[in-house]
Amino acid sequence: MTTPSIPHLDIESLQHFDQVIAAGASSMGGWRVQSVDLTERTQVLLRLSPAGSLFLGCALEETAAAWIRDGGGLIFPAIPELPFDPYRGALYAAEELYADLSSGYEATPDAQIYAWSRQHDARGDTGRTLAAALHDHSIADALHELPDDKPWIGVMGGHGIARTDPTYRSAVLLGRTLARAGLTVATGGGPGAMEAANLGSSLSSYDDAAAEAALAALAAAPSFRPSIADWASTGLAVRRNYPGDGGVSIPTWFYGHEPPNVFATSIAKYFSNALREDVLLSRARGGIIYLPGAAGTVQEIFQAVTPNYYGDAATQVPMILVGVEYWSVKLPVWPLLESLADTRPMASSIRLVDTIEEAAGLVTS
Repeated sequence: MTTPSIPHLDIESLQHFDQVIAAGASSMGGWRVQSVDLTERTQVLLRLSPAGSLFLGCALEETAAAWIRDGGGLIFPAIPELPFDPYRGALYAAEELYADLSSGYEATPDAQIYAWSRQHDARGDTGRTLAAALHDHSIADALHELPDDKPWIGVMGGHGIARTDPTYRSAVLLGRTLARAGLTVATGGGPGAMEAANLGSSLSSYDDAAAEAALAALAAAPSFRPSIADWASTGLAVRRNYPGDGGVSIPTWFYGHEPPNVFATSIAKYFSNALREDVLLSRARGGIIYLPGAAGTVQEIFQAVTPNYYGDAATQVPMILVGVEYWSVKLPVWPLLESLADTRPMASSIRLVDTIEEAAGLVTS
């Protein structure tokens, strides 16, 4: 005899909780309640059967907590003294990560979380490992809840490209072209080529003059060095002037020297770089475009190559490298890819082109 499954319900706000109650709920079986302050809902909770419920980092009066525990629910308590919520129910927005930027980058949640991760890494603190893992699990869950009605196109490339560089402008036009074709632009979330692609997506509803005006404004702070605060605040000002859907970015605190760009609409920032890379590449099923980059971009190329190499024709993900001389001579990745692809289905999924127009045409056709 099999035990019937309990429907799963994520509740991530007090408003949603109240809506479920108003709809006539009598049991909390299958509920997954994340980071909701329920201290004013004790009497409501006491009317509900708690068996099979899960409460993650919620604020509860002791009477309600005892009722849930004794009735077969599970409570993961809030973890004190963290600069982040490990049970958060939503992805980040730029305004959240850069809150208090006027007091300097060091005052922002993004900088404080990175400092926390470095401090506890040095101690080998297992409590830090648990908190970070819980956080990344919550981010993965929130990322899974994003609409998947549009194919994701990954755009990878170097973080060191200045906003005044012609390559940056090309990446902006690439992001805009992809978004206009009804695709979701997904990047690693950092500066440089990644920022440019998210910016381009956010400018998809604007004409060329607006795009050029945005680039001119960004030129006032061409790089996140020497001042992340100037770089981020300039970007936020452009975002306010030209609001739009910047797609998705998946950055990591592992690379603390790479601040997250402000143009992605949904920011899934992880502690684990390995998990972040795997999620980004696995979600970009519409194809991945690689602009010139260094070690990180090369890593992303070969991480994506592996499933293509071992996969069949039906599982191939298009991989497009932009820059014939760059990927053939400066960093000779392409000859190795060709050798790997010889006689395998992967041969149909890799391309080397010289322009963003060619790259965009391959994934939008």
